[in-house]
Amino acid sequence: MWRNIASNAMTFLVVIVFLFGGVLLWAQNEYRTAGPLDAPICLQVQRGSNFNRVSADLEDQGAITSGTLFRLGADYTDKTALLKAGSYLVPEGATMPEITDIITRGGASTCGTEVVYRIGVTSAEVQVRELDPAQGRYAEVLAFDPAEDAPADYAAFRDDVGTRFRVALAEGVTSWQVVTELGQVDILEGEVADLPAEGALAPDSYEIAKGDSRASVITRMQDAQQQILAEAWANRAPGLPYASPQEALTMASIVEKETGGPDERPLVASVFVNRIERGMRLQTDPTVIYGITKGEGVLGRGIRQSELRRETPYNTYVIDGLPPTPIANPGRLAIEAALNPAESDYLYFVAKTLDPADGHLFAETLDEHNRNVAAYRRLEAERANQ
Repeated sequence: MWRNIASNAMTFLVVIVFLFGGVLLWAQNEYRTAGPLDAPICLQVQRGSNFNRVSADLEDQGAITSGTLFRLGADYTDKTALLKAGSYLVPEGATMPEITDIITRGGASTCGTEVVYRIGVTSAEVQVRELDPAQGRYAEVLAFDPAEDAPADYAAFRDDVGTRFRVALAEGVTSWQVVTELGQVDILEGEVADLPAEGALAPDSYEIAKGDSRASVITRMQDAQQQILAEAWANRAPGLPYASPQEALTMASIVEKETGGPDERPLVASVFVNRIERGMRLQTDPTVIYGITKGEGVLGRGIRQSELRRETPYNTYVIDGLPPTPIANPGRLAIEAALNPAESDYLYFVAKTLDPADGHLFAETLDEHNRNVAAYRRLEAERANQ
């Protein structure tokens, strides 16, 4: 009798194993196969949400066939804790692993209605835009200067529960500009007690929410810049003339203000590094301007000869070496350029044309530089005569 019982038990176990194996194969195939979406959707992940809520939402929108399988797959790949708040474009036929990657890798929202508070070097703007999931492109709905009265439609977009919000900092803005413009962002609360140190804020795009404090947004910008600077400093080229990361940040801010071209930043940095190593003064206009404005807005006119001769801590036509602090908040590329400049013998540069987007002409000798300057002056004279 016991032999029959053992035989039946073994048969039962074999059947169970085969059934389990079949279920496992089905689950793996279902998890990785193309999803049921026949058109893109915009998935909103609220702050404080979790995979249970997200999987239910995905099921309701017809993006996945099984919320349980979706959650198990995320848990198995250790992505459950990586869920990021935002509005995400889920493409047609997206698989469960693809959707999991979309909502866990982070970054700016990729769909839905956004209000973007842009803080630029010369101006600020509030922009409302919407992304059409089918087209995959944002379209501007309205835009206005935050110092002026908002259009009547703005409040409806701002108060919609599905609207996402971002603050976008341009490279080269000053800390005064950031704090001033954050004061115009009407969904934020509180004051910034102290002006952040110049250079301490990372230009980037930051997701914000109604009720966030202005101080907390500043802290996020500071934390991001500290991390960028620490990583760049750890991977810096040998033999650079910086005594500290702060000096490198100062150099990066000068590079940022001298050029907006990603490819030019390492070359511009090499010019200033070469000049320091040869005991030459930096002689860069943006530092003189900062000494005049203290970073509180733009100068709005040319530099006077008397200002070029005046001795201030920021006048690099008069002082040796770097100014005492950064002159703006440099972006990642400028910081990396300052700490890994191009290898060159250049000591001078001047704008190539009257359009800043055309970049600069670089020179190793003063004679060559003077010829480049003369060519630029001719362009200025031609425009003045038109």
